[in-house]
Amino acid sequence: MGGRILIALGGNAMTAPDGSASPGDQHRAIGQAMIHVAGLIRAGHQVMITHGNGPQVGNILLKNQLTAHVLPPVPLDWCVAQTQGTIGTLIMNALERALAPDPARVATVVTRTLVDRDDPAFLDPVKPIGQYFEEAEARRLETQGQTWRRFERGWRRVVASPEPLEILDGSAAIALMEAGYTVVAAGGGGVPVVRGADGALNGVEAVVDKDLAAAVLAAAVYATDLIIATDVPNAVVGYGTASARPIEEITTASLRELYREGHFAGGSMGPKVEAALRFAENGGRQAVITSLEHIGDALSGNIGTRVIRGVER
Repeated sequence: MGGRILIALGGNAMTAPDGSASPGDQHRAIGQAMIHVAGLIRAGHQVMITHGNGPQVGNILLKNQLTAHVLPPVPLDWCVAQTQGTIGTLIMNALERALAPDPARVATVVTRTLVDRDDPAFLDPVKPIGQYFEEAEARRLETQGQTWRRFERGWRRVVASPEPLEILDGSAAIALMEAGYTVVAAGGGGVPVVRGADGALNGVEAVVDKDLAAAVLAAAVYATDLIIATDVPNAVVGYGTASARPIEEITTASLRELYREGHFAGGSMGPKVEAALRFAENGGRQAVITSLEHIGDALSGNIGTRVIRGVER
């Protein structure tokens, strides 16, 4: 029997190559992704899946904006919960098809992620979400309490992205896994919640980074390996320069030093590297960053950036 593997699917696994997130595009992309996941299950691994939701939340926010004169906009934590249900359903159906004719038991857990109500991120929202707009529209939406910033391609809404502290529904995911289910959990980083003075939980206007939440989820469910599936086969040192080189097997100490030196962009590879480091530093067997089609080979050490605590070979 293999290990307990947590696979964190990037947004590219659920949209067309050009980023389109129409229902048909999502059906096709997730169907292809689940073929690779099914290969790990057939190889004897126990698998859990988490996923991003950027394009899907962006679609809901646009609908909010276009229909605000008819219906009250739904808050951001609701948006995350909705995408967990939608994407989870697509994954369940696609994985069952990919495993046929073998029987498959797949379940999705609507998952909350606890964050600190005093996290500094709430004072400085920097996480861009949704589509780009002209300045006039951004200014109009700022009057509704939103924060917008100018980027190279236009104006875009930014929200807080606080640190994930705890996956609150990890025990439900474990129970399902021990009952033989492949579980989808903590989609979009989990529904962000804070605990009030009375102990009650309340959703907040924020998004939790999917990769950092995956590291917390992996620890909560006692995963042996974390695979961060993205659109490149390796993390790269010196990306975009003549001296660029792919990272293969590397220790946490060596990768942490490269991270401190600023080799990984905050909005793309940076959170993936940080998540891999946290998982391996806290006792995980290995964390792998690689492209979706290579997740099977990556576990055996043939491809990808493999992060370990021991000595590099």
